[in-house]
Amino acid sequence: MAFEAVSAGWKSLGKKPLFLFFKDTRNVFRNDELGKEIMQIALPSALALTADPIASLIDTAFIGHIGPVELAAVGVSIAVFNQVSKVAIFPLVSVTTSFVAEEDATERLNTEAYDNETGADHNGVTNKGYALLNQEIEMEEQLPRVESTYRKTNDRRHNPSASTALIIASLLGLIQALFLIFSAKPILNYMGIDSSSPMLKPAQQYLTLRSLGAPAVLLSLAMQGVFRGFKDTKTPLYATMVGDVANIILDPIFIFMLRMGVSGAAIAHVISQYLIALILLWRLMKEVDLLPPSINDLQFGRFLRNGFMLLVRVIAATFCVTLAASLAARQGTTSMAAFQVCLQIWLATSLLADGLAVAGQAILASSFAKKDYEKAMATASRVLWGLVLGLVLSFSLVAVLQFASRLFTKDINVLQLISLSIPFVAVTQPINALAFVFDGINYGASDFAYSAYSMVLVAFVSIACLFILSSSYGFIGLWVALSIYMTLRAVAGFWRIGTGTGPWRFLRG
Repeated sequence: MAFEAVSAGWKSLGKKPLFLFFKDTRNVFRNDELGKEIMQIALPSALALTADPIASLIDTAFIGHIGPVELAAVGVSIAVFNQVSKVAIFPLVSVTTSFVAEEDATERLNTEAYDNETGADHNGVTNKGYALLNQEIEMEEQLPRVESTYRKTNDRRHNPSASTALIIASLLGLIQALFLIFSAKPILNYMGIDSSSPMLKPAQQYLTLRSLGAPAVLLSLAMQGVFRGFKDTKTPLYATMVGDVANIILDPIFIFMLRMGVSGAAIAHVISQYLIALILLWRLMKEVDLLPPSINDLQFGRFLRNGFMLLVRVIAATFCVTLAASLAARQGTTSMAAFQVCLQIWLATSLLADGLAVAGQAILASSFAKKDYEKAMATASRVLWGLVLGLVLSFSLVAVLQFASRLFTKDINVLQLISLSIPFVAVTQPINALAFVFDGINYGASDFAYSAYSMVLVAFVSIACLFILSSSYGFIGLWVALSIYMTLRAVAGFWRIGTGTGPWRFLRG
């Protein structure tokens, strides 16, 4: 009797969404077809995602040798530019990845269905038509080149979401550039740099010049979203690597050889961003027909509805990080310089796990479009690789950061504050990894509304923690509050799938 009760209870537990999620974790490191697909998307994506923070770290390292005032000033400017960029582009990139993946999966399903009905092979050619095909190939070889060009144009993918994303990104890029150029000084004043501060002039110079690259940044990130939707993360990686190498070469030339200081760093970064955008546009035009047959094919309504949800989320998340930077700036030049170095390292290392989030989002969006819920569940479990990656990053940062911090500054006071921040930067890596991974899972399920509302709730709690802890414990209080913020993000991200609600209702059987 007791055995039957325990057995029934165990079977009931096995049907719970939380149990179903962890059931497949034994296959997390399995090198099967799904595992290879995840890694082929995640690894290049992780490298590409960390490239821009690394480029900012390089700027920080070069500028740190100019002086602590310039280092702190650029830190505020980079924080402003990155946070405004996230508000403008992050919703677009996330929505683009999911929608492009869904449309691509749907198109493949329709093509396969048509081929099955007509008895066609994978090229859409009927088995009875090979003789006719051979005749057409012979005739085509004798036709002018214009016919060949027409066929290549038809071979390109028609994806309305890709075209929509590029149009929106271009408009947002121009708006962001104008906004930051004409509002640089009041924004910096709001960030804690008043008119009498020595940081104001270099901060304003850097932010104004860096803003000229906003259209390129937003356009290139939108195109990365398109490539991610196609499960191609290698192309964005190659383009980003070329741009970052150019930035590394140009930085010392403009900063030291031409004696342009922080302005030279900004110009070098802008040139690299336009180079990345041009490479991505060139590659995308070869794969996608960017001119839709009709303006009615564009997906503006769908983008705006779901994009608004993610915009609410990004504003909430951005406000938390920006507030932390502002509170650090109000504590003085030394605190802001140390906070800038630690924040850039914190973001750069955490974004390695975001590669798994991108892989999860692309595969899940495709799986949900095909109603392949078994693959969706397996993918969600597999991306728990992020936890292991976070643990590896924690140990690596503890070992390396004490020595690497001297690459960014020689100021003894700044180095002392950096050393106090290292435990928080290192220990939170597994938490950050899980938070990013669960974000990708929710985006892949197109659960944008929940992502927005949950982040607003997390932001309210985190903002209160930032004010209370920073006023009580100063610089260390900021990092304690940011650790609480990331922990709440991870819990909120897991809640949906753990309870089997929303798009994960199928877990309840």
